[in-house]
Amino acid sequence: MKKSRLEEHYQEEVKPRLQEKFAYKNPMQIPRLRKIVISMGLAEASKDKHLIDYCLEDLRKLSGQKAIATKSKKAISNFKLREGQVIGAKVTLRGHRMYDFMYRFEHICAPKLPDFRGFKKKADGRGSYSLGIKDQTIFPEIDLDKVKCAQGMNITFVTSAETDEECLELLRLMGMPLKSK
Repeated sequence: MKKSRLEEHYQEEVKPRLQEKFAYKNPMQIPRLRKIVISMGLAEASKDKHLIDYCLEDLRKLSGQKAIATKSKKAISNFKLREGQVIGAKVTLRGHRMYDFMYRFEHICAPKLPDFRGFKKKADGRGSYSLGIKDQTIFPEIDLDKVKCAQGMNITFVTSAETDEECLELLRLMGMPLKSK
């Protein structure tokens, strides 16, 4: 199977630059992207089964694979939450789909965000980077006529980097638009 454009870019340009900057002794120490997790919290949609189906379908369209519904593990009466009730949806991307999604997200979707000047340079401390989006309509795969409600989502880029500095450098070299300050 042919490699995606971003995967080739990682192999040919990003890996040597990371090796040079951080002086890794072993090529297996060079950070790489392991997976991308896209998740949605469906608190509002939990009251309507059709909205849950629409959100699962939107995730399927933008990721290229089936999304799974996440369910509550226990009941919490203050939140009107029952055990086993659908409270979210998620999809985990690996391999070619991961690189394809990241390329589309960086070059097509991120520039569509209103007042976009780059994502914050703050990782989680363990070599992964998460960001939130308020509206799923920035993705070209989503049909605007069929959107019932604006739904936000979290996107987590899980890397093999040991530190935040390595993680942010990897993402920056792969084309992630990060803020300059």
